[in-house]
Amino acid sequence: MDLYLLDKNYKQLENKEITVEGWVRSNRDQKEFGFIALSDGTTLGTLQLVYDNKLENFSEVSKIRIGSSITAKGIVVLTPNAKQLYELKVTKLKLIGDSPEDYPIQPKRHSREFLREQAYLRPRTNLFNAVFRVRSVLAYAIHNYFYENRFVYLHSPIITASDAEGAGDMFQVTTLDLDNLPKTKDKKVDYSQDFFKKAAHLTVSGQLEAETFATAFKKVYTFGPTFRAENSNTQRHASEFWMIEPEICFADLNDDMALIEDLLKYVIRYVLKHAKEEMDFFDKFVAKGKIKELEAFLDSKIAVCTHKNAIKIMKESDHKFTEKPEYGKDLATEHEKYLTDIHFKGPVFVIDWPKDIKAFYMRLNEDGETVAAVDLLVPGCGELVGGSQREERYDLLEKRMKEMNVPVDEMQWYLNLRKYGTVKHAGFGIGFERLVMYVTGIENIRDVLPYPRTPGNCEY
Repeated sequence: MDLYLLDKNYKQLENKEITVEGWVRSNRDQKEFGFIALSDGTTLGTLQLVYDNKLENFSEVSKIRIGSSITAKGIVVLTPNAKQLYELKVTKLKLIGDSPEDYPIQPKRHSREFLREQAYLRPRTNLFNAVFRVRSVLAYAIHNYFYENRFVYLHSPIITASDAEGAGDMFQVTTLDLDNLPKTKDKKVDYSQDFFKKAAHLTVSGQLEAETFATAFKKVYTFGPTFRAENSNTQRHASEFWMIEPEICFADLNDDMALIEDLLKYVIRYVLKHAKEEMDFFDKFVAKGKIKELEAFLDSKIAVCTHKNAIKIMKESDHKFTEKPEYGKDLATEHEKYLTDIHFKGPVFVIDWPKDIKAFYMRLNEDGETVAAVDLLVPGCGELVGGSQREERYDLLEKRMKEMNVPVDEMQWYLNLRKYGTVKHAGFGIGFERLVMYVTGIENIRDVLPYPRTPGNCEY
């Protein structure tokens, strides 16, 4: 029986015999009896197994080491006056897989840095058991939200010839012999001999493909892995991460922000309800007050501020910034923190960004200087969502692409969306790992990814 089901039904199972299996978290043996803390991964808690010298293999059981897998049969006994509400009085116990003395995850406090080096074992700890269960619940909630709202789920390509961001920080995909690259007459790599007959990369975003499908289905979303070859070693950046990217037609920036707020409130509400044990753990041991913070988010209306006003607010404050806020420039982490934690004391939409620091596909505002872009900033995480109304006007998009050196010929298919039944449309991207960080209070992206890929790190 799964411990999750046992936890739900232990009162009805009193004095009944059941069988459980899992991994040993601890084994405290004494002369005539002992206690095993058993985890099977279906719940954050453990089950206390009580065994005594009446077991035919008592001597062997008392020597079972931490990390070993076992199966146990026993009687459910209620213990309302003890630390746990019930325990299992063992009648039979069998060792399935032994674990030697050098098992790295011992019953003591381990640093997160150490556990990253044991990434294949760290899900067995309470912290990472809770992290990856919440990650799973969040993913389900996201799909459920879009399904309930009639979005079509698009599996956008992972290998692409398009740089959606125009930044060039892409991993190249090739079958060419890197020790003997074929060259053209002008000594450039001859991609005509490569697998796809052109330069190909791992995707940085599924947005452009989602836009094409949105013009057929009206509301679509992608949710999958994306990649950035950016040499950035911060707590918030990874080279491989997951993105949630909806696209909606007949929609402007206000519709985009309404969707962002509705989606986030839905998934947060879902996690608070369906991962209560894990959220209580984070609230107690990781980020005190996290549940109260999330509940406040659910009860609030997210503030809205233009980029220009955000800079003005910071310039007129008495706060000492390491990097001075400037009009026309991006926001640094300390700027985001000031806006969310000090000025607005909560999440804020920053809209209407300078066009020169945003992507080519964002709709130009009437002032000719800003674009209809939005970043959602949240306490403790900074930028959580980035989105925009897309430029639906053919001539303005073409002009913008030329200004930003985006290859128009290679992107003609994208321009053609503005030729064949153009319509105002909008969308956004949520870094899934940043969402997990925000919900759990975990501060480092490496601790919400099962196997983090960062510069210089590709283990497992």
